[in-house]
Amino acid sequence: MFAKSFNFYRSSVTKQLPFKKLATITRSTIAPTLKQYRYISHEVSKDKLIVFDTTLRDGEQSPGVTLKTEEKLEIARHLSALGIDVIEAGFPIASQGDFEAVARIAKEVGPLMTGREKTGKPVIIAGLSRAAEKDIKRCYEAVSHAPLHRIHTFLATSDIHLKYKLKFDRDECRKRAAAAVAYAKTLCDDVEFSSEDSGRSDKDFLCRVLEEVIEAGVTTVNIPDTVGYSNPEEYGRLIKYLIKNTRGSDKVIWSTHCHDDLGLATANTLSGILNGARQIEVSINGIGERAGNTPFEEVVMNIHTHPDYYPVYHTINTQQIYRTSNIVSSLSGMVIQPNKAIVGANAFLHESGIHQDGVLKNKLTYEIIRPEDVGIFNVNLVLGKLSGRNAFRTRLEELGYGDMSEDDVNVAFGRFKALADNKKRITDHDILALLSDRVSSGDSQRFELQSIQVVSGTHDMSTATVKLKDNSHNKELVDAAIGRSGPIMAVFGAIQRLVQRKIRLLNYEVRAVSEGMDALGKVSLRITGDVDDSENGEAKDSKKSSNAVYLGNGTDLDVVTASAKAYVNAINRMVEEEINAQTGRGRVISFNKRVVDI
Repeated sequence: MFAKSFNFYRSSVTKQLPFKKLATITRSTIAPTLKQYRYISHEVSKDKLIVFDTTLRDGEQSPGVTLKTEEKLEIARHLSALGIDVIEAGFPIASQGDFEAVARIAKEVGPLMTGREKTGKPVIIAGLSRAAEKDIKRCYEAVSHAPLHRIHTFLATSDIHLKYKLKFDRDECRKRAAAAVAYAKTLCDDVEFSSEDSGRSDKDFLCRVLEEVIEAGVTTVNIPDTVGYSNPEEYGRLIKYLIKNTRGSDKVIWSTHCHDDLGLATANTLSGILNGARQIEVSINGIGERAGNTPFEEVVMNIHTHPDYYPVYHTINTQQIYRTSNIVSSLSGMVIQPNKAIVGANAFLHESGIHQDGVLKNKLTYEIIRPEDVGIFNVNLVLGKLSGRNAFRTRLEELGYGDMSEDDVNVAFGRFKALADNKKRITDHDILALLSDRVSSGDSQRFELQSIQVVSGTHDMSTATVKLKDNSHNKELVDAAIGRSGPIMAVFGAIQRLVQRKIRLLNYEVRAVSEGMDALGKVSLRITGDVDDSENGEAKDSKKSSNAVYLGNGTDLDVVTASAKAYVNAINRMVEEEINAQTGRGRVISFNKRVVDI
């Protein structure tokens, strides 16, 4: 009966706005050789919590964060091994580059089963699309390469969005939402719909919209608190009200998507679970638009710590949390605050004498979570310059890098030995920093740092001589500069002269990767271009700078060298983005322009 009514409904809807007809594209024409898997909401236990990670989509929209395709692939592999149920890999319609990144994740990460023993199936690869035919079609073309894939479409439902942004009325909103889902269902069994700005939408109207998309065949309904406006009691009541008052609510999975503008994202998400939500949309370390998204690690460890309180279970490998958190932090340039719950540097440190005494007698006195539960181990295997390749490979496997190719292991081992010549004891943090540098730098770089020489003193101006290799022209470049603000700015000035660009330094951060006098220094910085007046990279007039922001990372025992590496890394991203823009593959994420937000 439902199938007949749905077919009639779909045909009637598509005669109206906004789609003139269903596209001729089908699943078989896109990926005829792929085995199609069905993923329908009623096949999932009511008590199973589906963890939907949006680090690569909403997380990448953090101001100043731009991830290259190889970096996205690296993060996606870690998310899969972590046991994430759904990876939202990106927004395929945004650019050719975004489309290719999502497609590669679907092809290369979608089939992986490493670390997924608890789930028993590969991760679902999802893509975001607006409620428009071309968006949905493009999204399907990207995600369909994965054995399990999902189309995630959205439309705003609050009156303020309808009036000022979309400029159409409630009836049109209902038609477009239903038509979008109906079209997506012709391509993909697994379809999610998000009602953007649900927290400020009229509840009864929201029920009517959701009834339309449920009748059209949606499998997951997501209720975003887009601007982080709700409080936990209010958001929980909304989830409960919608489930109770929406016809067909038992046919779908209900999902949360909360933002942290008021610091309540985790609390709101947990309240949603208590009131019937069985999917959570989160990001690693909570990165995302403005104040960020719900931090994945906080919700998962809340459920892990209170298994009898929350009516759900998860299939996350919690011992991979710390490693994944550090990888995302390193590649995104978003530093984890020391007092961050679960993954911060201070999360398991005790300074108070009373606390230390209690922990020494019994850790349960002041630790509700064991460090080992999130992947922080006291390792007895010490690596140094006498350590061999086998010991290094064993440590990589213990850190979760057992699937690295022999070529990648050889490259990493070479970097490890070079570091060990100057550092007595190599820590896990050092190894992770070396690995993230490998991914961040990539194989195809326009400019490569060869050497730097710096002269600096307390009362003297700093001078720097820098040698770069221009790989596109296969030649070496050498220049020098004077820095009135110290040796690092002198190095930046020399690099600017070599690459013949005016660059504005927006942000600069340096931190120690590990402890001790010989700790690696990691530099993260952000730059933009087109600056008219600068002193070694510091712009005096920001009005003439472009919107594009580029992240650079560099690691070295010498912080000046690490700074030079980070600066060159950011410039290489700038050059790559300019090339992509010329070929239609680029997408600029800037401080002033967002791509999409739900």
